[in-house]
Amino acid sequence: QVQLVESGGGLVQAGGSLRLSCAASGSIFSINAMGWYRQAPGKQRELVAAATMRGSTYYADSVKGRFTISRDNAQNTVYLKMNSLKPEDTAVYYCAAARTNWGPRANYDYWGQGTQVTVSS
Repeated sequence: QVQLVESGGGLVQAGGSLRLSCAASGSIFSINAMGWYRQAPGKQRELVAAATMRGSTYYADSVKGRFTISRDNAQNTVYLKMNSLKPEDTAVYYCAAARTNWGPRANYDYWGQGTQVTVSS
């Protein structure tokens, strides 16, 4: 089992920045990739960014050039730096970990509890 704990959400004005953190514990060796999903009210959950342990990354088109996913392997932590935030980025953001497939159509195996990000206009 893998446990994921997110932190760093909050309220920010449009154009501002936030950094989300996700600390992983447990059977870390089983993880192939970690990602950040988001779900806004009335919308489907979407994968916004992911990174494999070998360094491959994925970004949704809506966040390319604004969001950056990074890892601190020594701390078993993955980050999502979000710049130039827009009101449409408002959502609950979830950290997730995948044992095998990790792209936007994959079924991730482990999930954090979620953290709210609200961007005011």
